Amino acid sequence: MSSNLQIITACAISLATGLYLGHYFTPTVNIKSSDSKKRHQKQSSQRQPSSSSSSPSSDQITDESDLEESDLEESEEEDFQVDSTSLNDIPGETKMALIVRTDLKMGKGKAAAQCAHAALGAYRLMLNEGQSSQNLPLLKRWEHSGQAKITLQVPNKEDMDLLFAKAISLNINSYIVHDAGRTQIAAGSATVLALGPAPKLVLDQVTGDLKLY
Repeated sequence: MSSNLQIITACAISLATGLYLGHYFTPTVNIKSSDSKKRHQKQSSQRQPSSSSSSPSSDQITDESDLEESDLEESEEEDFQVDSTSLNDIPGETKMALIVRTDLKMGKGKAAAQCAHAALGAYRLMLNEGQSSQNLPLLKRWEHSGQAKITLQVPNKEDMDLLFAKAISLNINSYIVHDAGRTQIAAGSATVLALGPAPKLVLDQVTGDLKLY
């Protein structure tokens, strides 16, 4: 009787111990397994970057395309080579005039870009060797006196053409920019007339009545 009681007591203790240990350790194993799975998923996502980070969005592509188109804007030129060396002996300051058409209603940035085209075009006419319009003495005189430039306005192409013709008749270096038509205005539009560099005394005969732009 005593030995049977001892056996029953030992079995009860073993069963209770087993139930307790099973209840205690089973959740811990599951949690560790879940944590391990999460860590594995996190590492996999780090090793495989998402497609949104590796390729630009459609908005980014559109913005880059717009910028590229703006940067590629070009202008055509219209110049008439004149021999301006007869102006070299006229004293006084020299300057360049940039005459902008107001009827085109160009934005400020657009007009500034066209003026830059015009100024560079007029400068090249007097600089490039082998052209009848080359006049290095007058060009250097303008450069050494501060490279004065004045921006004026003209209401339409007809008036611009008259100014161009008058300047040519006075042997003033002349250059007209024609826009390529990539942005604001129609292709081929005459936007800015550059005159000079030339002595102010002569240039004022052409531009003296024009208003500042």
